[in-house]
Amino acid sequence: MSFTKQKIPVFPLKNSVIFPVLAFPVNVKREADANAIEAAKSSNQMHIAVFTQKDPDVENPGAEDLHEIGTLATILKVRKMPGDKLSVIIKGESRIRLLDIESNGQYLEGVIEPIDNNYEETEENLEKISKCKELALKNIDLSPHISQEISFHVRFSENPSDLADIIALHMEISYDIKQEILAIVDPMERIDKVISLLEQELHVLELSNKIQSSVKGEMDKAQREYFLREQMKAIQRELGEVDDRQDELDELKKKIRNAKMPDEVEKVALKELKRLSKMNPSAAESTVARTYIDWLVDIPWNKSTKDILDIQRAGETLDRDHFGLEKVKKRILEFLAVRKLKNDMKGPILCLVGPPGVGKTSLAKSVASAMGRELVRMSLGGVRDEAEIRGHRRTYIGSMPGKVIKGLKKAGANNPVFVLDEIDKLGADYRGDPSSALLEVLDPEQNDTFMDHYLDVTFDLSKVLFIATANLVSPIPAPLRDRMEMIEISGYTMEEKLQIAFNYIIPEQMEEHGITDAHVEFEAEGIRFLIESYTREAGVRSLKREVAALCRYVAKEVASENLKAKAVMNPALVEEARGPIRFFNDVAERTSVNGVATGLAWTASGGDILFIEATKMRGKGQMKLSGSLGDVMKESVGVASSYIRASSAELGIDDRVFDSLDIHIHVPSGAIPKDGPSAGVTMLTAIVSLLTGLPVDAKLAMTGEATLRGAVLPVGGIKEKVLAAHRAGIKRVILPEKNRKDLPDIPEEIQADMEINFCSRMENVLDIALGADALKEKREALSALLETEKADEEQ
Repeated sequence: MSFTKQKIPVFPLKNSVIFPVLAFPVNVKREADANAIEAAKSSNQMHIAVFTQKDPDVENPGAEDLHEIGTLATILKVRKMPGDKLSVIIKGESRIRLLDIESNGQYLEGVIEPIDNNYEETEENLEKISKCKELALKNIDLSPHISQEISFHVRFSENPSDLADIIALHMEISYDIKQEILAIVDPMERIDKVISLLEQELHVLELSNKIQSSVKGEMDKAQREYFLREQMKAIQRELGEVDDRQDELDELKKKIRNAKMPDEVEKVALKELKRLSKMNPSAAESTVARTYIDWLVDIPWNKSTKDILDIQRAGETLDRDHFGLEKVKKRILEFLAVRKLKNDMKGPILCLVGPPGVGKTSLAKSVASAMGRELVRMSLGGVRDEAEIRGHRRTYIGSMPGKVIKGLKKAGANNPVFVLDEIDKLGADYRGDPSSALLEVLDPEQNDTFMDHYLDVTFDLSKVLFIATANLVSPIPAPLRDRMEMIEISGYTMEEKLQIAFNYIIPEQMEEHGITDAHVEFEAEGIRFLIESYTREAGVRSLKREVAALCRYVAKEVASENLKAKAVMNPALVEEARGPIRFFNDVAERTSVNGVATGLAWTASGGDILFIEATKMRGKGQMKLSGSLGDVMKESVGVASSYIRASSAELGIDDRVFDSLDIHIHVPSGAIPKDGPSAGVTMLTAIVSLLTGLPVDAKLAMTGEATLRGAVLPVGGIKEKVLAAHRAGIKRVILPEKNRKDLPDIPEEIQADMEINFCSRMENVLDIALGADALKEKREALSALLETEKADEEQ
C-alpha cells in the first residue's frame, strides 16, 4: 500500500502491539476510541492509525504518551457487545510514523507518514532469512503455546519484514520488546533481532523439554506401577485373597491411634506411616521406617502401673527381703508417704553407695516389689559410648534407641523402678561421655522432656523412680553426683551376717541344691566359724558362695548314699568341707612386740585393718618406707617423724637416737596400693612404740590424721572401720574427737562389745595406746639420765 502524509483517526492501545500482518480482534472500551472507529468506518478506505501507549495507566493519552512508530490498520468487522462496548477485527497493513496529533473533542486525529520496507536480496540476507525460518520452526515444534498453523505462514513467507513480524507476534515476549521490534525500520535488522530472541527461547525450550521428559518418564513409571498394583488388587479380590500390604498399613495406623501418644508424637508417627505407604516394600528404607514406627507404637507413652501406697505393707516387704538397712528403708517409706499425699510428685534420684555384697541391687528389687512397679536394670559398668544412653541417630545403619528407652519398652510402663547399676564405673572416650548424657536423665527439672536420638521426640521420665548403685562416691562426676541423693550402706556386723545367713541365705541355697532339714542342720557356731575363717568382707556375697559350697558338700554325700545321719554343720564339719582356714585373727601375735600398731582403713569393699610396722637399725637418721604407699601416707610418715623429733623430751625419747639410727616403716601386703590420711595417728604411735620400747595394746586399733602440732583430725568411713575392727577381734578403738557425731551409726551391740575412745590430741592417743604411767616413767628416766650426764660433764 502506497500513500503520502495524511490525517486519519488514531486508536491508542494499552497493553498490546499490532503488527502489519494478519488480523487481530480488539476490544474497545473508551468512548474516544469508539468514536475513532466510527469515524474510520465512515471513510472510504476504513483506515485507522494504531499506536501503543507508553504507560497503559493513562486514560486520555496525548502525543507524548504514544510510541512514534505504529501500524496502519484496516477495519474488517465491528460488533457491538453488551454494555455499549465494541469488538473490532482489524488487519495491519504497514508501518507508519506519527508526525502530529490533536483531539477534535470526540477522538484523536493524527498526521502520519508511511515507512519504507525495502531491502536488498543479497546472499547474506537470504541466509539470515533461512536461519530465521529454521529457528522459528524449531521453536514452534517445541513450544506448547504456539499453534502449529503458524508454521505454514513462517514456511511460505518470503518477505523478511512480514516474516519477522509474524514470528514476533506469536513469541512469548513482553509487549515492550514487541514494540521495540515494531520500531525497527530496516527489515534485516529486524530479522537479526528476531534470530537473537529465537535462539534464547530455543535454549529455554530445549532445557524445559528435557526436564519434562525426565519427569514424564518418572510419572509414567509411577503410573505403570500404580496401574499394576490396582490390577493386582483386583485379581486378589477376584481370588478372595487379602492385600497383606494394605492390611499391614491399616493395622499400623490402628496401633498408632491406640498407643495414646502425645499429639506431636502421633503426628510424627502418621507422617512416617504416610512415607512408608509410598515406599517399595522391598526397599531398605522401608524396613527402617517400619522399625521406627514399631518403636513409637511399643513405647509405653501413657501406660502406668498403679502404685501400692500401703506404707505398713511396704515396710513389711522391705523387712522380709532385707535384714537391717534401716536408713534406706526409712527413706523409701518416706517417698511412699509423700507419694500418697501428693500424687504428681516427680520421682527422686536415689544413689545407694556401699561395698560389694551389701544388697544394693537386691534392695532396689524389693523397692519395686513393695511399690508394685515394674523393675528395669541397666548395668553401666564400662559403658563408654554416649549412644548407649541416648541412642543412635537414624542416619546410621542399624541404629537403635538407647538403653533408657529400651528399658521402658521392656517394662511396658512409664513409671518403673529403674536401677542404674555401677554408676561409678562409667567410662568416657572419643565416642562421648555417658555421664554427661545421664545428666538429662537424672535431672528432675528436665527429664520430663528427655529426647532419645533415635526417636527424635521427647519422652517424660519424671514418673520413673531411678535408683543408682555405686561402690565409691568419688569416681562419680560432680555434676552427676549433685543430681542424686546419696544413701550410704555400710557393711554388716557378725550378728547381722548370722541373721542374714539363717533367714535368707541358708534356706535359699538348700532349696537350690535339693537338700532339706532332714539332710543337714546348720549350727550358729559353725556359721560363725565359716564367717570368721573363710570370708573377710563387708557384705555377704562370699558368705553366700561358702554356704552354697557347704550345701554341695552335703548334696554329694546324700547322692552318694554316704550320709548315714543328718549332717551337723559345726566348726569341725565346716573345716572338713571347706579345707584349710583362709583367714586368721592373728592381731595379738603381730602386735605383741614394740614398733607395731593396728590401724583402720576404708576401702571400696568396706572397712579393713592394717598393721604399721617400724624397726630401727644403726645408721645416720634416715627414714625408709615400704609397702606400696601412696603420696598421702608418705607425707603422714614425714609428719609423724617431725612431731616426734620436736616432742622427744615429752615422749621420753633421747633425740640423739635420730643421728645414729635409721628407721624403717613397713605396711604389709606390699603388692596392694595403700593411701589416705587415716593412718597418720597409727604411724606416729608405731614409731613412738619403737623408740620407747613400749608395745601397743594388742586389742587396740586406731584411725585419724595427725598434724605437726599433735592435733588429731577427723576422717571418714567410721562405721566401716569399726565393723572391720570388730570382725578382727579388736576390743578397743581410738577415734578422732570430731568423729563422735558418727557414733549413732555404729550398731549398739558393737558399742556394747567394744571400748571406743575419742581423742583430740596425740598425747591422749599415746597415753591410751602405750599407757600413761609407762610414758611417765620413760620421761622421768630420760630426765634422770640427762641430769647424770650433765653432772659428769661438770666434774
